[in-house]
Amino acid sequence: MTLRKAVRVAVRSMTPNRPYHVQWMITRKCNYRCKGCNVWQEQEKEELSTEEIKRGLEILKDLGVIEIVFSGGNPLLREDAGEIIEHASRFFVTTVYDNGSMAAEKVETLRDVDFVAISIDSLDSAKNDYIKGVKGAWKKAMHAVETLHSEGISVSVTPTISQFNLYEIVDFTNYFLQKGIPIWYCLYSYDFCSDTSPLFKIGKLNDEFLITDRKAMVNLCSSIIELKRKNSNILMTSKMLEAIRNLYMENKRTWKCHALRNFFMIDHLGRVAGCHLHNSVASVFDLPRVWNSENFNELRKTYNECARCTYLCYIFYSLHGSVLGNMQIAQERWKSAKLFLKRNNARHQGSAKKQ
Repeated sequence: MTLRKAVRVAVRSMTPNRPYHVQWMITRKCNYRCKGCNVWQEQEKEELSTEEIKRGLEILKDLGVIEIVFSGGNPLLREDAGEIIEHASRFFVTTVYDNGSMAAEKVETLRDVDFVAISIDSLDSAKNDYIKGVKGAWKKAMHAVETLHSEGISVSVTPTISQFNLYEIVDFTNYFLQKGIPIWYCLYSYDFCSDTSPLFKIGKLNDEFLITDRKAMVNLCSSIIELKRKNSNILMTSKMLEAIRNLYMENKRTWKCHALRNFFMIDHLGRVAGCHLHNSVASVFDLPRVWNSENFNELRKTYNECARCTYLCYIFYSLHGSVLGNMQIAQERWKSAKLFLKRNNARHQGSAKKQ
């Protein structure tokens, strides 16, 4: 992260009443067949053009967005992914998700991003490949992590915690922490919204993955909290982990959803919703006109009362997407100034060697 960009991000993070986080699912094309996901079964070729996405990014910058995550589908399947990522990386803390199939081939495309998130769900290759629905997926993903890490690109792994891998997550975490690889957890969830036309359908109920051992989940959260005290490469805040532990221990949510306030979603056609479970409410190109509208304020009240999902990114930014929340992130996760510095130093050393 350049000093100029860091200053821009810091100023925006201290400005109240701005959205912190946007996840932009820039494609609905995918090359895997994950068991807990139905995107690969409902793929679409239509998507915004490069210039339309760039125009949307300029709107998000003016709106005050700090962090953007590109996902899909697999965003790296877009031929213009490099151009989109380069543009976004100038202004936002930028994360790119990959299922592990393409990142190793896209090193130069990913060199300027702040985080690359590689999806790996188990240290057991056969188990991981079963989840991904593609033979050899584990080997490719591990190679991607090793390649990006050696290139000085800030790569993290993002296991989706489910009943299928619940009992191995501590060992999984220790394995990557020992290698200096940061971890961001996802939590198995599925779409069960009553809205007539949700923004982006992702997953249907799969009993194989639905967490039924609540005690084990509580113990897992406690173990991760303890590990986090010793290792800042766990990219979840303690507040977040405690909230999830409380959810499974007491079936009580200690947060209100702040969709369309702290965060929102954009799909491959530029449609916007507070989260992917709800109907689209605008186009990204309409946001300057509607962001402070009465309609959006009413929608925020509706989202605020929603208690139907356990998608960790939505919970995280409901807990932290404010000036105070940004300061908490800065205190915990951005010990990350260290992560950025390590990565940038590695980049410069790598560039020097090439020269």
